[in-house]
Amino acid sequence: MRFEFIRAESAQFPIRLLCKMMGVSKSGYYAWRDRRPSKCARENAILKSEIRVVHAESRGTYGSPRVHQELRKYRSVGRHRVARLMAEEGLQGCRPRRFRRTTDSQHMHPIAPNVLKRNFAATRPDEKWVGDITAIWTGEGWLYLAVLIDLFSRKVVGWAMADHMRTELALMALRMATGRRRSPKDVVHHTDRGCQYASQNYSDNLLAAGITPSMSRTGNCWDNAVAESFFATLKKELVHRYRWPERRDAQNAIAEYIEVFYNNRRIHSTIGYVSPADFEALNVNHFPAMLAA
Repeated sequence: MRFEFIRAESAQFPIRLLCKMMGVSKSGYYAWRDRRPSKCARENAILKSEIRVVHAESRGTYGSPRVHQELRKYRSVGRHRVARLMAEEGLQGCRPRRFRRTTDSQHMHPIAPNVLKRNFAATRPDEKWVGDITAIWTGEGWLYLAVLIDLFSRKVVGWAMADHMRTELALMALRMATGRRRSPKDVVHHTDRGCQYASQNYSDNLLAAGITPSMSRTGNCWDNAVAESFFATLKKELVHRYRWPERRDAQNAIAEYIEVFYNNRRIHSTIGYVSPADFEALNVNHFPAMLAA
């Protein structure tokens, strides 16, 4: 550390004076300065460069576990080493904040049974979807986002945004999902007990599409943990990092995040550290109907 200090300050002060201040000899400093970096130091320098690239490509969102998984695709490296080098470079992943709940379960609409029962595993695409609505603050007021996520690949298959959270918002996300997935049958559709999902209009659309509704128990966010987790990730990695003067600014950024980054590039631990799109591509031979999804 003393030699590093001397090198850093040598442009401003004489080396002789700096060595005297730090209690080291000039010959010792020059020997240290001219010494060839060790093999480990050279490898760490290369690895740090690769870490910076992976972290930048993740838009500054990946912590050491995901950076480690990306590096493992083309080199052998230890998890703790990656974490240590990231700390030395001042690199870290995004951290979550508290979120605002948007569920209005104080209504008279009938409630569907909890068919999902926290079984978030799926053996095929379009076997189970989970959905929810969240709020994003902008300079023009709240923007509301509704999503539907396929539990097989964790892909966001339907989404919609509006300046309100009426049933039409949830229906737009549902119509996108059924259109993209070519009107799949026998889907379990799980949400909370929000009035949008319990409304007669939404229930009629599920029935017409041959989709089975499922709803969480009262006040139990863990029953819809995957949807809650997606919103936490979205806000951690995008929403809370920027200011949105207008709703359209947030809409454009969120749409790009979902379609370009989250569905197609961001690796997901639940599906083996690949992206949802890559996971579906890897399994397309087993499920030919996914070719058109």
